[in-house]
Amino acid sequence: MAIVHDSLERESAQAMLPLLGARDPQRTVAWRHGTAVSAAQFLAHVEQVAALLPEAPAAVNLCEDRYAFLVAFCAIARRGQANLLPPSRAPQAVEEVMAAHPGSYALGELALAPAPHGYRKLPALETAPDVGSLAVPAIPAEQVVAIGYTSGSTGTPRANAKSWRNLTASSAGTREMLASVAGEGFHVVATVPPQHIYGIEMSVLLPLLGEVGVHAGRPFFPADVAAALAEVPAPRVLVTTPVHLRALVAAGAPLPPLAAMLSATAPLPAELAQAAEQAFGAPLLEVFGSTETCAFAGRRVTTGADWTLYDGVRLHPQPDGTLVEAPQLDAPVVLADIVSLHDAGRRFCLCGRNTDLLEIAGKRASLGDLTRRLLAIPGVQDGIVFQLDEADAAGVRRIAALAVAPALDEAGILDALRRAVDPVFLPRRLRLVDALPRNETGKLPRGALLTLLG
Repeated sequence: MAIVHDSLERESAQAMLPLLGARDPQRTVAWRHGTAVSAAQFLAHVEQVAALLPEAPAAVNLCEDRYAFLVAFCAIARRGQANLLPPSRAPQAVEEVMAAHPGSYALGELALAPAPHGYRKLPALETAPDVGSLAVPAIPAEQVVAIGYTSGSTGTPRANAKSWRNLTASSAGTREMLASVAGEGFHVVATVPPQHIYGIEMSVLLPLLGEVGVHAGRPFFPADVAAALAEVPAPRVLVTTPVHLRALVAAGAPLPPLAAMLSATAPLPAELAQAAEQAFGAPLLEVFGSTETCAFAGRRVTTGADWTLYDGVRLHPQPDGTLVEAPQLDAPVVLADIVSLHDAGRRFCLCGRNTDLLEIAGKRASLGDLTRRLLAIPGVQDGIVFQLDEADAAGVRRIAALAVAPALDEAGILDALRRAVDPVFLPRRLRLVDALPRNETGKLPRGALLTLLG
C-alpha cells in the first residue's frame, strides 16, 4: 500500500495541512498490547470511526486508551468537528462542557454507566482493517480541532480553541528539542492523560507529525511505567510530571534504558531533577507553556535555570505578566508569568506569577518559594501553600497550607517553616491531610484545595 496525500475538499494547498506525517506507510504510529500499529492501519481505523460519527459541531473525547484517543481525535477532526477536552473526566465537568457546546456528543472506547448524553462507544480497534489503497487526509489549516479547558488551579476553567495550524506549529519546537537528545525517531511512554494539552502535544501530536511511536497505555504506578517502557523499543522517551518523577525516584526500581525524560505541568525542583537523572541515566528536559499558548520554551534544569525560547517565539514583559508571540498563536497572549530576559531575548528566567507574588506588611514573597520551603522539610511528602480569597479584619489575604506528613504534627511543621520564612508569611491555617486533591496531571484545582482546607 502506498500513502498519498489527498485534499478531499479541493481547497488550495496553502489552506490545508496533512493529518499525518508518514513517508513510510509501515512506520509505527503506536504500540498497543505489545504490537506495533502502522501508519496505514492507523489511517484505516480513523476512516472506519469517522464514517460512524454523527453530524455535530463537537465531541467530548473520553477515550482512556491512548491509541483509541488518537483514532477518535483524528476521526472527529476528519468530520470537521472539534475535540472537546474538559478539565477532568468527572461527570459534572463533562456535562458543563457539553452544555457550553449545544449539539455536541461524547465518544469513548468504554461502556460507561452512567454515560453522558449522546454517548457513543467506539468499535473495537483490535482487528486490522482492510487497508487497501488509502490517502492521508488533509485538514483545513484554520479548522478548530480541539477546545481545551484550563485546569482550574487558578479559578474557573477557561476554554481555549486550537486550529490544526495552531497545533501543527506548536509541536515543532519540542520535536526539535527531543531530537537533539533522542534522535529523529523515538518511542514515547506517557503518564499524563491525552485530554490535557500537555498530553495532546507530547502523546498525540508527536506520533502524528513526527517519526514517533506512542505507547497506548497510561501507566500510573512505578512498576506499570517500567512495564510500559519495556514494551517499546529504544530509543525511549518518558513523558511525565514532577509528581510521577518523585514517585519513580522514591520507588528505587530500575527502568529500561531511556534516551530522555520530559516533564511539565508543575515546577520541577532542581534536587528532584538531579535525583531522576542519576537514578535513570538520562537527561531530564522540561517544557514551559500553558493551555493558552502550548509549549514555547524548554530547558534542562540540571545544567541551568534559564529557559530557551523555541524558534520564532518572542516575549515582551508587561507590568502584570508577559506577552507571548509564537508561531502557533493567532494573536499574542498575555500570561501571568513574570520573566527576566537574557541573551538578546532568546532566554529567560522565570521570576514568578503575578498571582503568585505576595506583599504583606510591606514585605514580599512568592507562593512558589513558600511551597518549595514546605516541601523541603524532612517528613513532608507533599504540600501546597496558597492564599485565601477573603481578607481578614486588617484587609490582608492570609496564607494557608495543606501538607502530607504522616510522621509530623502541625506545630512541628510550623516550627520548621518559622526558621525558613519571615513570620508574616507563616500559614495562618495549616492542615495535615492524607493526600492532596491532585488531578490527572498533578495540578491542584483551587476549589478542591479550599474544600479540603475546610
